[in-house]
Amino acid sequence: MTTAPWRDPALPAAARVDDLLSRMTLEERTAQLYGVWVGAATDGDGVAPHQHDMTADYDWNELITRGLGQLTRSFGTAPVDPALGARALALAQRRIAAAGRFGIPAVAHEECLAGFTAWRATAYPVPLAWGAAFDPPLVEEMGRAIGRDLRAVGVHQGLAPVLDVVRDPRWGRVEETIGEDPYLVGTVGTAYVRGLESAGIVATLKHFAGYASSAGARNLAPVRAGTREFADVTLPPFEMALREGGARSVMAAYTERDGVPASADPELLTRLLREEWGFTGTVVADYFGIGFLQTLHRVAGTPAEAAHLALAAGIDVELPTVKYYGEALIAAVRAGELPEELVDRAAHRVLLQKCELGLLDEDWQPPSPESVDLDPAANRALARRLAEESVVLLDNPDGLLPLAPDTRVAVVGPRAADALAMLGCYSFPSHVLTHHPEVDLGIEIPTVLESLRGELPDAKVTFTEGCGVSDPDPSGFTEAIARTSEADVCVAVLGDRAGLFGRGTSGEGCDVADLSLPGVQGELLDALVATGVPVVLVLLTGRPYALGRWHGRLGAVVQAFFPGEEGGPAVAGVLSGRVNPSGRLPVSVPRVPGGQPWTYLQPPLGLAGEVSNLDPTPLYPFGHGRSYTEFAWEDFSGPDAEIGTDGSYDLSVTVRNTGGRAGAEVVQLYLHDPVASVTRPDVRLIGYQRLELAAGGSARVTFRFHADLSAFTDRAGRRVVEPGDLELRLGASSGQAREVARVRLAGPVREVGAERRLRCEADVLRN
Repeated sequence: MTTAPWRDPALPAAARVDDLLSRMTLEERTAQLYGVWVGAATDGDGVAPHQHDMTADYDWNELITRGLGQLTRSFGTAPVDPALGARALALAQRRIAAAGRFGIPAVAHEECLAGFTAWRATAYPVPLAWGAAFDPPLVEEMGRAIGRDLRAVGVHQGLAPVLDVVRDPRWGRVEETIGEDPYLVGTVGTAYVRGLESAGIVATLKHFAGYASSAGARNLAPVRAGTREFADVTLPPFEMALREGGARSVMAAYTERDGVPASADPELLTRLLREEWGFTGTVVADYFGIGFLQTLHRVAGTPAEAAHLALAAGIDVELPTVKYYGEALIAAVRAGELPEELVDRAAHRVLLQKCELGLLDEDWQPPSPESVDLDPAANRALARRLAEESVVLLDNPDGLLPLAPDTRVAVVGPRAADALAMLGCYSFPSHVLTHHPEVDLGIEIPTVLESLRGELPDAKVTFTEGCGVSDPDPSGFTEAIARTSEADVCVAVLGDRAGLFGRGTSGEGCDVADLSLPGVQGELLDALVATGVPVVLVLLTGRPYALGRWHGRLGAVVQAFFPGEEGGPAVAGVLSGRVNPSGRLPVSVPRVPGGQPWTYLQPPLGLAGEVSNLDPTPLYPFGHGRSYTEFAWEDFSGPDAEIGTDGSYDLSVTVRNTGGRAGAEVVQLYLHDPVASVTRPDVRLIGYQRLELAAGGSARVTFRFHADLSAFTDRAGRRVVEPGDLELRLGASSGQAREVARVRLAGPVREVGAERRLRCEADVLRN
């Protein structure tokens, strides 16, 4: 038997795909451009916006005779035993291959925002917690572990990470982001991509681009970002994750910017992404995003027009299920209303990726394991490490923490004894199991209450909820006050409940009007403070909340951003002192609920001043976090210098742990540009290094600054390095510069592009 060229693994992938496309009918080519979502709900209580009215009917057996591009969320739609799910997916793949003329299986994709979104899979901390850890190598290790789990059950593509930069903390999806700084988002997100891709999983960057800049922090609202904000804040994390992380897929955002939806924007999805950045992978639609061009954006009058706009812009795959790239697309091509070349362009990209995944090889076989453990001890240990590193000690003015081992503790609050308090909205229990109340969580999730009792076995620990997360009923205050009055210290565990589309206080479609604590939790905290018993506030949230009302009245404040299945022990470990807190804020914590939106990336008129009576200065700035040990910064080397606009400059500092226990310091490098041709943020992060130091230990960190890191978008829309004075500020947060190096850039204005340096490398010499 002669093997067709497209089956020959010795040939270049592009040649194989060219041969295959030449043999396929229009119907077979278009079949590669959509997914199918088996088991998707069609009522009003789904897991994607407008799922109930955008899910089409189809005949599975007839549909797969043409082939199939993708299988949507075989594990992430309903609870299924992992081994049974893997075997069911393998069977579906064999049926797809047997039904079509070419025997090509589908790409199986799943959500993996904070772990594989599947029953019995490890629930890791949410991305905002990744940002708080300031530890890209650990995030890469987590990404690799998640990728291995996906591969083990036959999944090829993961819809993560989210690289949106927080612009307004009232937005519901803040928990899914890494933070409010593009450099932090880019470096941590790129690490996750590397981990996922190293395991053979196609990482999908989302949401490209501008989604987090929606007006009023409303989900899917129009994006008001200007040209420079878009270029200098929104886009850099995506560019870094593509260039340095090797991501092979991008998801188009739901939103529109300046009247043009991202899903219909060839300037974004083709000129910038492919022609300027050199991206060669696949662009997928966010769920029902192509249909929204017709139904929500109203830039298309028919399904065929929506398909045409999306294909022409550069969207290769319709997700989650077929509706617009199916019969409507075929009919438009047959009628001469849509160029067939657009179908071929997208099909070539899809099939090229399938070829790279081995799905065109004759000997391809899907995994069909007898048993699968998606939450092994190694995963849990990794989840614990990341959770512990991500907990931020915001304040501990009188050293109340760590708690005494034999103290009397009143634990109060709606988040103390609820396992779901640890999880974000894209965890399987929060995302899917709410629709299956009869099914157990599938994983062990210790609460703060039970973990604290384990950490302090000699303490007398009482508990009462006090109030619910979001309901207005204060009837539980009386018991909470009584229990607190009997204790030496009160641990108030407050925060969010993750959910979807208004079914939670944080998560997709759960936007808020201001940054007050949900429900009557603020009033409960007032009542606890009024007892005179020292109160330790523990926050388990998906966003920062305004805490100025209690500043100076609390014994300590601990912030954890949905820290995952091991978050209870991590938080309790900080309270007991077993864990020395080392997290740093990836988002500013505001003083007052209003006066938003605000992130630290503000030009002078965005800061406090005499021109307004409103002071937006945060209570705790970006990068802030305390420790149970002390660090001295010594022997700073940053002499005044002049370098070219293409030059480099090194600055160094030694950090010494002067306390009595091991701990971690995060040295942060900020850029201040005193004068530029357009207004610039007063400071912005351009480098950082996490240092783990034993008691008495020290390390010298050297940052290797390059002039490229000062680049920004000028009035003409060019990315340039301008001559002039700069300040390089080393600090423990954006609001605290400890050392300053003054550097003058000399020479001409230099335009920079894809070749520019994206990160500030740091060398560490341990003493």
